[in-house]
Amino acid sequence: MGPLIHLVRHAQLMRSKAVHNLTVLNHGMHDPALTPHGENQCLELQSKFPYHESIDLLVCSPLQRTIQTTLLAFEPELSRGVQCIALPEVQETSDLPCDTGSNVATLKEKFKNKPVDLSLLSEDWDSKTGKWAPRQEAIERRCRDARKWLKTRDGKAIVVVTHGGLLHYLTEDWAGCEVVPGSAGTGWENTEFRSYRFVDGDDQNASMEETAESRQRRGDEDKPLTKEERTQIRETVTTT
Repeated sequence: MGPLIHLVRHAQLMRSKAVHNLTVLNHGMHDPALTPHGENQCLELQSKFPYHESIDLLVCSPLQRTIQTTLLAFEPELSRGVQCIALPEVQETSDLPCDTGSNVATLKEKFKNKPVDLSLLSEDWDSKTGKWAPRQEAIERRCRDARKWLKTRDGKAIVVVTHGGLLHYLTEDWAGCEVVPGSAGTGWENTEFRSYRFVDGDDQNASMEETAESRQRRGDEDKPLTKEERTQIRETVTTT
């Protein structure tokens, strides 16, 4: 069955006044950090997240904003020795400077003495080429790899802090994703969290389904979309 997965979108954009998302021009900022408002969002998430005691592993995208969100929002886990691993497969989808990570040496310096494991980062993880390219096939492949990796982890519950665009690929759920120039391009709010279980018998793709409790928590009373309906939305979104 695999562990319960709590997916979290990082702090800072839209209502958070995160500078890299105030205008399209700010997309040129390389790997931006959280603003003070974004840090406050993390503290709010920490206070309202109800599953701190059950978390066995923290996983985050290696971009600054996702690492910072993890370190701030999930400090209770870190304080009791839960490991935090930066997983390059869950980096953001585009090759805009704001969605491109820093090199390994820079991250090691910025997060020196911080409890984040950067050992899974290859020297080319931030290249946006090959496996890391911003192409649909490459993104889908690395999201499948990420799901399969998560499914084999020990423990009962894992937090994954990642990005709005990537979350649609990771969950294979495109509901709420709007491809509109200047929009966030995601149906996930800042610091929103949803909970997922792996689909039984699907070891090849390691697909996940949102739990009923998670849907109820966010007020989604609609019947879950079928796989065919999700596929139809995906085709519409990715070809727009």
